[in-house]
Amino acid sequence: MSFTPVIPLNGYTGWKFVQRTYDRQFESFTKSPEIARNIDYFKENIRSATKVEDLVTDRRLLTVALEAFGLGDDINKGAWVRKILEEGTLSDDAFANKLGNPQYQEFARAFGYGNGGFDPTDKQIERIVENYRTRAFEQAVGNVDNDMRLALNFEREIGAIANNENLSQVGGWLKITASLPLREVVEAAFNLPQEFSQLDLDRQTEILADKSFQLFGDKSVSALADPENVETMIRRFQLRRQVEAGPSALTPGYSALQVLQGGGGLGSVGIANLLLSNI
Repeated sequence: MSFTPVIPLNGYTGWKFVQRTYDRQFESFTKSPEIARNIDYFKENIRSATKVEDLVTDRRLLTVALEAFGLGDDINKGAWVRKILEEGTLSDDAFANKLGNPQYQEFARAFGYGNGGFDPTDKQIERIVENYRTRAFEQAVGNVDNDMRLALNFEREIGAIANNENLSQVGGWLKITASLPLREVVEAAFNLPQEFSQLDLDRQTEILADKSFQLFGDKSVSALADPENVETMIRRFQLRRQVEAGPSALTPGYSALQVLQGGGGLGSVGIANLLLSNI
């Protein structure tokens, strides 16, 4: 029986609970029989998968391989996965390079079949296994509360972009817009409307930079190299989600909101602006 993460509350209160109990819950999850068996099997058999076909036709190996890169939903897309692995990433025309999700490129590079062959070291195998543990736990969290999964993913991934000195201001925001999970957190944290994603990319990056400046005094994604700013983004994201779901007695400013609503009511945008202005 697999371990199901415990998340008794939603919103920011629930997020703080996840943070406090993360290490204990993560350890319990990774020691559950299903996860432990998958890891043992992968370590024992992955070196035998010298060809793409060996990996794609072994469901247990492929489960770990895909989940390690957040691609677990592709487990039944054999031809799709085969094409990504066979073509690698060295050519601009390679299939993985044409896809909007950069995780496909990371997946193709890690296994390397199309980039010269796959002959993993112990360190490479352990890195894939550790990625699998982390991503699988996040997926299990998402099965309970998807907003918590998005927050965990944001906390884990944003640093690699924010600390990349080779990215320009525009390039940093483009990296975020290219990742649907990161984009979802950022758009909610910046209190952007659904129509935002319909704008052209140049306009999107301008707005994101302006929002970052308003909040952190810095138009660059490098502002999110600061853990306090990352926590601010997650807090705002979770609060926005609470607003969309309808405020409860656990929502900050709830009592004041009740008084204001009694005097004529507020629309959802007004509620969001009121609550977000308090954090």
